[in-house]
Amino acid sequence: MALIVQKYGGTSVGDLERIANVAGRVQASRDAGNHVVVVVSAMSGETDRLLTLAKAIGDVPPPRELDVLLSTGEQTTIALLAMTLEARGCPARSYTGAQVRIQTDSAHNKARILSIDHQTLCRDLKEGYVAVVAGFQGVDPQGSITTLGRGGSDTTAVALAAALDADECQIYTDVDGVYTTDPRMVQTARRLDRLTYEEMLEMASLGAKVLQIRAVEFASKYKTRLRVLSSFEEGPGTLITSEDEIMEQAVISGIAFNRDEAKITILGVPDNPGIARQILGAVAERNIEVDMIIQNVAQDGNTDFTFTVHRNDLQRALEAVHKVAAELSAREVIGDDKIVKISLVGVGMRSHSGIASLMFGALADEGINIQMISTSEIKISVVVEEKYLELGVRALHDTFELDKPPAEG
Repeated sequence: MALIVQKYGGTSVGDLERIANVAGRVQASRDAGNHVVVVVSAMSGETDRLLTLAKAIGDVPPPRELDVLLSTGEQTTIALLAMTLEARGCPARSYTGAQVRIQTDSAHNKARILSIDHQTLCRDLKEGYVAVVAGFQGVDPQGSITTLGRGGSDTTAVALAAALDADECQIYTDVDGVYTTDPRMVQTARRLDRLTYEEMLEMASLGAKVLQIRAVEFASKYKTRLRVLSSFEEGPGTLITSEDEIMEQAVISGIAFNRDEAKITILGVPDNPGIARQILGAVAERNIEVDMIIQNVAQDGNTDFTFTVHRNDLQRALEAVHKVAAELSAREVIGDDKIVKISLVGVGMRSHSGIASLMFGALADEGINIQMISTSEIKISVVVEEKYLELGVRALHDTFELDKPPAEG
C-alpha cells in the first residue's frame, strides 16, 4: 500500500459542498488501496475574518494569543472533513498540530517545524483510518500553540510526508499544475509534466504563487516527491522531484515574473573601498532585502550604484539612501517603481550555451531595453520597464517555443 499525503487549501474547502468534494477524492484514494493523510487549511476567508476580529481589539494583537485564535480556522475544517468522511462510511480521525505533536520553535506567527511525532498517525493508518491534520500550526516546547505563517499548510503537508516517508505529497489547489508561465498572460502556456526542486524554488521565489518556498525547500531537503493538482478537475498535475528522476531536460522550463520590484540608483558616488557596504548597510538596518545589484565605474573616478528592493519598501529604502548619499556627496538619488523582473528558468541551461544572447535578442527585437541583468546556473533575470511586461513574456515564450513539449531524446 502506498502512503499519500494530500493537502487542500482554503479555496478547496471553502464551503460544505467543496468539503464533500474533497472527501470524495480522499475516499477514492483510500479505496484504491492507499493509506491517506490529509492536511487542510482554514476555509477560504476565515483567517482574514479572525485577523479582523483580533485587530478590532488592538492594532498589534499579542502574538501568542493571535496564534491561539488563528489556529481555530484549521480546527473547524478538520472536524468538518472528518465528519463528512465518516458520513460516507470512510473511517477518519482529525488532529490539531498539537495532537500530532508537530514540534516548533517559539517564534509565534512564523514558527519553524523542529520535529514531528508520527506514532499516533502511523497507528491509526494501520487501523484503516484516514488521518485529517490541521495545517499551518504546531506546538512549542512550552506547550503553546504556534502558527507557521501564511502558506504554512503546504509546509505542514511536506513535513508530514517527509516524517512518514510518504510515497508522494499531493498539493491540491485551484490550478491543475505548474505552467510554463501565467496562462492568463500567455494563452499558449503549457502545463509542465515535471519540474526539478531547483526549478520550482526559482519559480516560486520569482513570483510563481503555486507553492510556498518553504515547502519546496523542505521537499528538496528530504527528497519528498511533490505533485500539484487541481481540486476541481481531474488530471495528472505537475510532479516536482529530484533532477535524476527526470530523463529528458528541457533547456528552459518556464518564465517567471515579478511585478513587485523597485529600483534605486545613486549617481556620482566616490569609487572607494567599502562604498557598497555603506549604502547597503543603511538599507539592511531597516530590515529591507536587496535583490539585484549593479555598480558601474565612471572615468572621473566616481561610480553609479543601482539595486532593487520590493516595491513596498521603496520609500523607506530611499530615506536610508538619501542620508548616505548626502554623507558621500553623491550627485543624485533616483527611485523608480515602474519596473518588473522577467526570468528564464531551466536546469537545461547548464548544458546549453547561447541562452542569454537569444533572450536578449528576443527582447531587443521588440524594442525592450534591459536595465539590469542577473544570472545563476539555472536562471537569467532581467529588469525592464513595467509597460513591457506582457510583451516581453510573450516574446520569450515564443522564442523558446515553450508551447511545445521538449523533444524526445
